[in-house]
Amino acid sequence: MTGAAGSGVGMRTTRAAVLRVPGQRLDICDVLLDPPGPTEILVRVDAAGVCHTDQHYMSGDLTCPLPVVVGHEGAGTVEALGAAVTRFRPGERVCLMWRPRCGECRYCLAGAPTMCERARGQAASGGLLDGASRLHLADGGDLRHLLGVSCFAQHAVVSERAAVPVPDDVPALVAAVAGCAVITGVGAVLNAVGACAGCALVVYGVGGVGLCAVMGARLAGAHPIVAVDVVPQRLAAAQEFGATHVLQADVDDVRAELERIAPGGVDVAIEAVGRPETAALAFECLRPQGLLVAVGLSHRDAVVQVPLNQLVQREKRIVGSLYGSANPLLDLPRLFDLYRAGRLPLERLLGRRYGLDEINGAYADLGAEAVGRGVILPWRQ
Repeated sequence: MTGAAGSGVGMRTTRAAVLRVPGQRLDICDVLLDPPGPTEILVRVDAAGVCHTDQHYMSGDLTCPLPVVVGHEGAGTVEALGAAVTRFRPGERVCLMWRPRCGECRYCLAGAPTMCERARGQAASGGLLDGASRLHLADGGDLRHLLGVSCFAQHAVVSERAAVPVPDDVPALVAAVAGCAVITGVGAVLNAVGACAGCALVVYGVGGVGLCAVMGARLAGAHPIVAVDVVPQRLAAAQEFGATHVLQADVDDVRAELERIAPGGVDVAIEAVGRPETAALAFECLRPQGLLVAVGLSHRDAVVQVPLNQLVQREKRIVGSLYGSANPLLDLPRLFDLYRAGRLPLERLLGRRYGLDEINGAYADLGAEAVGRGVILPWRQ
C-alpha cells in the first residue's frame, strides 16, 4: 500500500455500515478508505460491540457530522502502518479506543485522558485527531468517522493513539467489548467510586455496561450488590455476575425494597440507563453522603432534577463517569490481566453474534432488550 492519506492513491474499498439520516436504517455498502497517515494504522476489524451509544447517534439523540460510518467498540489486527508509527507492527492484535489521548493538553497532563481536548475535537469534527477524514463515499462524497473509530466496517484507519495491544490469549470478541462496555462499567466502580468493600451498591440498568458494573462491584468487594432492571433475563444474568439481590423495576417497589435491603439507603448508585427519572430515583435512595455515578447517556437536552436540600443537608454527591473515568493505556491491560486470571468472566458477557449485513437486526434486538453484549463480526458471511 502506497500513497499519502487523502491523495486517492492507495485507497482501498471496504464494506461498512453508514448512517446517512437519523432514524433511518444503516446502509451496508462499499466505501473508500485512505491509507493511514504518518501516525495512523490500518486495522482489519475482527469484532465490534453493539453499543447503545451508536443507537443514540442513529436515533438523533446525539448528533455528529453525517454521513458517518458508525461503530466505536472494536478490536482487530494491524495490517499497515503510517511512516512514523513505532508502537505497533503488522499482524499485531489491538483493541480500539474511542477516547485517544493527545498527551499534551491540560487533562492528559493531569492524568484525566478521557477529558482530552483533542479527542473531544475529534468527536465533533467527525475526523481523526487532525480533524480530517480518511473515509469517502464510493461516488467521492464526504464521509465521516464516529469518535475516531468507525469499526462497523471490515477495515478502519485510526490514530495510533487510539489502539492498545491485546494479548494473544484474549479472544477478539472479548477485546472488542473491553474497549467500551467493560472499561466503562468496571471502571465506573474502580475509578469513579473507588474503595467500596462492604458498601451497599445498586446498579440501575444491567445491559452490557451495567453487567460490567456488577462485575466491578463484585471485584471491589461491595456488599450487598443490587441489580435493577425491567428484563428478568438481564436480572438473571446480573446474579450470575455477582448481584446479591435483583429488583424488577416494573414490578417491585424499588425504593421500599432498597430500604429493606439497605436500611437508611445505599452507599453507591450507578445509573447505567440514561433516564432522568431513573437518576432521580437513584439519588433519592442514597443514604447521607451517598454517591450517585451517572454512566448512561441520554438525549442531549435531558435534565435531571434532584431535591436541593437533600444535596446540601445530606451531603449526597453526583458525579459523571465517561469511559469509566479511566486511563485506558493503563486500565485496559489490567482488565485483560484480570480476565486471563479468571477474575472477570468476560466471555459470559457476550451475546448474539451477527454479520455486518445483520447490523440493523442487531440494533432491533438491542431495542427489544437483548441480554449481554451483541457482537458484529464484519467478515462473517
